[in-house]
Amino acid sequence: MYSFLHRLASSSSARASHRLSYRWTFWWAAFLVIGFAPATAGAQQVAAEDVDREFVLEASMLGYRGVGGEIDGVRNPVLRAARGERVRITIVGVEALTHDIALERMDIKSSEVLDVGDRASVTFVADGPDTYFCTIPGHRAAGMEGKFELLEEGGPEVAAVVPTHDGEPVNVDFEDGTLEGWRAEGDAFAGNAVRSADNAQGVTGFEGSRWVSSGDTITYLARGTLVSEPFTVTEPFVSFRTAGGALKDTRVEIVRAEDDSVLFEISGYGGSTLRPVVVDLSPHVGEDVYVRLIDREHGMSGIPYIKDNKLAYIAFDALRLHPTRPQFPNELDPSEIRILPPLDYIPEGGYSGEDAVAAMDVPEGFKVTLGAAEPDVVRPIAFTLDDRGRLWVVEAMTYPVRAPEGQGKDRILIFEDTDGNGTLDQRKVFMEGLNLVSGIEVGFGGVWLGAAPYLLYVPIDSATDKPAGEPEIVLDGWGYQDTHETLNSLRWGPDGWLYGTQGVFTNSEVGKPGTPKEERVKINAGVWRYHPQKKIFEVFAEGGSNPWGLDFDDYGQAFMIGCVIPHFFHVIQGAHYQRQDGEHFNPFVFEDIKSHGDHVHWVGDYGPHAGNNRSAAVGGGHAHAGAMVYLGGSWPEEYRNRIFMNNVHGARTNTDILERQGSGYVGRHGPDFLVANDSWSQMINLRYGPSGSVWLIDWYDKNQCHSPNPDVHNKTLGRIYQVSHVNDHWEPVDLQSLSSLELVQLQLHRNDWYVRHARRILQERGPDRQVHAALKRMLREETDVRHRLRALWALHVTQGLSDRDLIGLLSDPEEYVRAWAIQFLAEDHEIPARALERMARMATEDSSPVVRLYLASAMQRVAPEDRWETVEALAARVEDSEDHNLPLMVWYAAEPLATVDMDRALQVALNAELPDMLPFTVRRVAAIGGDEAVKSLAASVALAENRQEQAELVRGLDELLATDDVAQQPETSR
Repeated sequence: MYSFLHRLASSSSARASHRLSYRWTFWWAAFLVIGFAPATAGAQQVAAEDVDREFVLEASMLGYRGVGGEIDGVRNPVLRAARGERVRITIVGVEALTHDIALERMDIKSSEVLDVGDRASVTFVADGPDTYFCTIPGHRAAGMEGKFELLEEGGPEVAAVVPTHDGEPVNVDFEDGTLEGWRAEGDAFAGNAVRSADNAQGVTGFEGSRWVSSGDTITYLARGTLVSEPFTVTEPFVSFRTAGGALKDTRVEIVRAEDDSVLFEISGYGGSTLRPVVVDLSPHVGEDVYVRLIDREHGMSGIPYIKDNKLAYIAFDALRLHPTRPQFPNELDPSEIRILPPLDYIPEGGYSGEDAVAAMDVPEGFKVTLGAAEPDVVRPIAFTLDDRGRLWVVEAMTYPVRAPEGQGKDRILIFEDTDGNGTLDQRKVFMEGLNLVSGIEVGFGGVWLGAAPYLLYVPIDSATDKPAGEPEIVLDGWGYQDTHETLNSLRWGPDGWLYGTQGVFTNSEVGKPGTPKEERVKINAGVWRYHPQKKIFEVFAEGGSNPWGLDFDDYGQAFMIGCVIPHFFHVIQGAHYQRQDGEHFNPFVFEDIKSHGDHVHWVGDYGPHAGNNRSAAVGGGHAHAGAMVYLGGSWPEEYRNRIFMNNVHGARTNTDILERQGSGYVGRHGPDFLVANDSWSQMINLRYGPSGSVWLIDWYDKNQCHSPNPDVHNKTLGRIYQVSHVNDHWEPVDLQSLSSLELVQLQLHRNDWYVRHARRILQERGPDRQVHAALKRMLREETDVRHRLRALWALHVTQGLSDRDLIGLLSDPEEYVRAWAIQFLAEDHEIPARALERMARMATEDSSPVVRLYLASAMQRVAPEDRWETVEALAARVEDSEDHNLPLMVWYAAEPLATVDMDRALQVALNAELPDMLPFTVRRVAAIGGDEAVKSLAASVALAENRQEQAELVRGLDELLATDDVAQQPETSR
């Protein structure tokens, strides 16, 4: 059979004019190889104007919201239709963002809406349950997802009984316009609690002409409770109608009168149409119960870009008793309600600096000290520490709108605590007149500033603490389309590079001044790095949302935090991470690495934004700023290698516990460390210093969110705090005054502040034989792998390692030493032949998933033709098939191999044990197109070992043959 297919591919595929007949001939051959299998079921399309049932949904990042009928106002409503009905779902854009709608099982999707008022739709015949969602990257994860279900066939109508109390009907219809028999507390059910059809305020679904409500879209702020008189459960089923907010504190309760225990409760569902609810009370027949309506919600958002929830009320009508279970076509199922918890109580801020400190809570043994406050510091957006432990702080007076060139108002301040009491008693102005500064680092004789569109270097006159010259534009082309997602979080890495991050809605094309557009490096989300001596810029890892925090642990592993999507990512060289929006620059990534956290810091299924101000129990909300892996040495051991991040909406500092898992890490939620108890608190970054204490900067602003409107943000406030533990020890320090051998000894210091600064100073001073000898002795003799890694990193940055040294370290017993040797060998994109051979053996033999992860990264840095043996071996490691990182990291290395040799790439994929290698390779070959791609896919069908592999290849070939014009030249991505 293989020879038949091969001859077929060789002869017929060469004649493009016979492509259609070849396609049918191939399908017949494929039938002989894999047997008959039914085609994947797709949607039965219908004419757009010929529908039985239509749904309209407003599309926004907060989800799809129903328009009209029983779904009116419901977020991500369950859409129902009868089997065989012709259905149309139309979406309407309500914001200037891209959205669409797709049905997962039916595999259909609409065109995109791009702006307010744009409309798009899908039409189909209902034949089973499905899930609808937005396909734009990050939107489904943010909450744009709902269910489509078939309507149950209606049963016979069930008799309904009005409950009685002392022989009289209970007032459960309110048709007399009163609350007779009910007891009200608070103001929610006072006055006009009984609503009528004459003033419905958009409410529908009521029986008769009246119902009761704690509010409506105008009076939603009111709160209170309403309790009915008791009645006997004479029938096993109860029904009633309800509407209102899907909030924990807007609900209906059925309560047993004897002991006041709640037998059933249901919140509103997020809509204004009163929908039927059915409750099985058969275990309580003969008992007395009462109804309690609860509204403790005011619905106020407190967030500028999220409107108040005007459904923050509970409505109720038409309670009935039934002998058998009734059926309603629009019955409200409690399982479809996604309830938001009660609002967090965070006291309103506006405190003085001293009062803000007094309001904070920290664990026992810690204390917070006010280091500085307005007017000494205003709008601190970024800071770092120099080699004396002084704070260099950026005041962002220009934000949020970049000023015309030369008119910037940002400045850099230098603060110092001269006596170790936590108060910054000395203050200097280093520089003024800067423009849109968002990041700062000190080193190599100057200050490095992220100030889009530039990365600047300003030399320092150490005698005067003033600039020693004009700012140098190191790199330009940084975007600032979204001025709260510009380059930020500058930090020296253990490898001697300057690292930073940038957000997804800012588009940058980075290069040295004068670099042509085609030679510039694009980034619009991810981690970048720049080498201060080699003058090289590169993207280290791509993806994320708006990362505003980056740090390294004891093993040199990087971690970034961000917003909107899950917050925590282990940063791996060459990785592509989940994006909040947009596509990866390489269209052949196909799938990206998701969060390394096992949790999020918001609650509910309504998406990240809806959890703000309701998520204290799990961390406070979706927006994070600043990241610090604590290695300060003096805090209790439980805090070492724990990552700290500031939660903006939660007014607190979260911690995640870093735990090794496979090739990388998982972040588990640790206890929140600092709770500000102050809604104005906007802590942006934090770093530990030489004493082991931690400094934090606080933007301090009533407005919690970015706005391009300069008048929204306060321009007069700012704070710096110190968090210290009883174990912390302060003493004056000036590392620049130490000898190089003294700096080498600091590589063993428990406080990594000393380690990092000493290593960078050694890098500045350059190669030194004595330094190299001491560091090699440390690398050889130390038993703690963390100390050995420090020696290795210091040797690398001081140019003390040869290729021979690094190749020798590939056999080191410590996995992280082997891993870092791999990274350093690939640093310059040219791995020696001997090292490549050794890496190929390691891909087969090495027991460490960490080493295999570094191999996958390294292979992305060499020419595709040099990757074959290592990639093939990595792809065959079955033990990595469930790893969080390795399957995709190996794919990223394998992706361009198809452009070198399609047949061999497909063979590697057929031999692979990692998931998705075959379907991704098939897609990659099909994207190249041309007769050679057709031939390779056709020939590979006979080589496949099982029906699943064969079907995958046939599917890819069919898609390729179905195109109108197959490209004749290979398409490459590298």
